[in-house]
Amino acid sequence: MTEIKEFLDKYVNADLVRILISNARSTDTPGKLQVRPVPVKGEIQYQVTSIQGTKAIHANYEKEALISYLTEQMEKNFRQMQLEGRNVQGRVLVSKKGKMDIKAREIKGKGKEDFAPMLSHNRTKKYLLKEGVPVPWLIDLGVMTPEGKIKNSRYDKFKQLNRYLEFIQDILPKLPKGREIRIIDFGCGKSYLTFAMYYYLRELKHYDIRVTGLDLKADVIEKCQRLADQYGYDRLKFQQGDIASYEGADQVDMVVTLHACDTATDFALAKAVKWGASVILSVPCCQHELNRQVENETLAPILEYGILKERFAALLTDGLRAQMLKSAGYDTQILEFISMEHTPKNLLIRAVKNENRKEDIKQRMAWENCMQAFHAEPTLKRLLFEDIH
Repeated sequence: MTEIKEFLDKYVNADLVRILISNARSTDTPGKLQVRPVPVKGEIQYQVTSIQGTKAIHANYEKEALISYLTEQMEKNFRQMQLEGRNVQGRVLVSKKGKMDIKAREIKGKGKEDFAPMLSHNRTKKYLLKEGVPVPWLIDLGVMTPEGKIKNSRYDKFKQLNRYLEFIQDILPKLPKGREIRIIDFGCGKSYLTFAMYYYLRELKHYDIRVTGLDLKADVIEKCQRLADQYGYDRLKFQQGDIASYEGADQVDMVVTLHACDTATDFALAKAVKWGASVILSVPCCQHELNRQVENETLAPILEYGILKERFAALLTDGLRAQMLKSAGYDTQILEFISMEHTPKNLLIRAVKNENRKEDIKQRMAWENCMQAFHAEPTLKRLLFEDIH
């Protein structure tokens, strides 16, 4: 393996952009390895990401250790390597008989700037939150350095924040015009997304908004309010309280509920409908209610397995929620919030008020029949169609 060591020794340097190792020889090894340089305490190290299924494991190496590790992997576990640097593109192929073919092509002139991103850390995407522009709340929440650089360990959070803002960008035309827009974030938690929403709408888009974040944890609320005051976000207020009993508003234009647990999501959705909110954004979590109820003779062999029953009950819960919101006068979608590799709680219900939507008896009968088929009685049905508000 002298040739590959010499190849790597020559091109693993300050100009390296990325390495992809693939074509595993066995299903017992990771499906692929990805390598990229990362700054660690002022020094360059090389982060190896092992990918097997939906799992990604990271480890950092210094140059010599990396070369030894990659050489061994190519000798025992993989047949293909692609290397890209600012001045070179190279590849290594290993035949079934162990013969190695190494090629490298130097890049000159304009081609140096024509790099097509290959690995998962695609930093050329145009995000609504800009890299390189320091944002106080991103710095204090540990996502960004004071210089505006996104921390490697928090890049997934940065992408999640931007994905969330893309959903908000899509619904801007649906929000009221010519007056203050009232927004409530139920179950705001540490408020990454609450701060992102406020910053985007108020600081970047200059919307006339007032945002309230509500959560049960007093210490979390206290910290979030302290940060909001520190940044001068005078139209962002945090309150301690329970979603089900919240009575702090008579009219709300947008309701956000992200990872509110189990039936807390139902109470938030019901309040949004009661207020006639123009937009609802909900990422449900911990759908236990129907998991305890669901029964179906035809699916009994499948529902016998706890993990399958749990996932089915979660899908049934959110599908029924979306259908009930349709019956309440909303155009609804169920969208992927972030990639499944980051969290299984990745579905977002987006509902937009449609004043022209007429009562659809067939649509309501369809979801009521579905409920009966699985012996399900969701809280949201009681709140929207049985309780008197």
